[in-house]
Amino acid sequence: MDAVRERAATVAPPRVGLVWALVVLVAVVAALLCGVLVGPVQIGIGDIVLSALARVPFLDVSSPLTAPEEAIVWELRVPRVALAALVGAMLALAGTTYQGVFRNPLADPYLLGVAAGAGLGATVAIAYGPGRAAGSWLLPLAAFAGAVVAVGGAYVIGRSVGGARTTATLILAGVTVAAFLTAVQTFVQQQRSETLNEVYAWLLGGFSTAGWHEVALMAPYVALSGAVLLVHRRTLDVLSVGDEEARSLGVDVHRTRLLLVAFATLGTAAAVSVSGLIGFVGIVVPHLIRLVVSSSYRVIVPLSIAVGAAFLVLADVVARTAIAPAELPIGVVTAFVGAPFFALVLRTTRSVGP
Repeated sequence: MDAVRERAATVAPPRVGLVWALVVLVAVVAALLCGVLVGPVQIGIGDIVLSALARVPFLDVSSPLTAPEEAIVWELRVPRVALAALVGAMLALAGTTYQGVFRNPLADPYLLGVAAGAGLGATVAIAYGPGRAAGSWLLPLAAFAGAVVAVGGAYVIGRSVGGARTTATLILAGVTVAAFLTAVQTFVQQQRSETLNEVYAWLLGGFSTAGWHEVALMAPYVALSGAVLLVHRRTLDVLSVGDEEARSLGVDVHRTRLLLVAFATLGTAAAVSVSGLIGFVGIVVPHLIRLVVSSSYRVIVPLSIAVGAAFLVLADVVARTAIAPAELPIGVVTAFVGAPFFALVLRTTRSVGP
């Protein structure tokens, strides 16, 4: 028992100094400001601050912005930045959780068929929904339902076979469900070929239609999932030493793994339902923190929230300015950054391996 506790203690994080906390805080603030300030209409940061103060009750401050500028800042840019930050934080946190639960550095938020389920739900809503589904309440609801059903199906299949409590079985069940749902999605697309462009645009992700409604729709799920996963960040360190060792330390491995996967999936489903499918965030952010700061989940989990938010806000800035006045799908931007980074991680891992 003492040996197990000593092994578990090796995952305890070094004390993260004030410098790193300040670096992350500055990065997040800079990213948020960049997201609000950058755009075809130039609005100064001082004017935006005064406009914000003018909205505070009992402060006798007048906004220097015109009515159109007020609308640009508070109805277009700020909700877009807020939604990008929430989605980035949730995807990074979910990726960190999956990697800890499954002890697999390649795990990401789409591991258990979340992407396939959300994609099928969105495709069905666009193909068969009334009117233009992409701009209505139906699309995020359908994507969310599809993601939850996919993960539920993966879990049921995993439990129906021998050894279902192993992580490998659950992953294989997720791959099976994802393959089936992707086939159904392709069938629907072929039946409704006139909706291909709309489906394709959603699948690549974006925040062009972001508003306060989407922020309010997603925020409760992110808050609930984030709170649960933050509370269990120490448990991820214990799980990383192995199931048997974790059980000897008093952890109910099966129940804890199910709880963490459920809430990580709930948050991911909410994120992709309003943003579309955005890849690599759940891989890039946790690996970056491991390489630069610490390999302990006690550190990675909270930092992944902040770094994930900053990363996706900046990616969205690039997406809406790179080929302005048109927009790139944000999934293209994250892939441009994530694929080379992932290749570098693989090369580094190989070079330091046995």
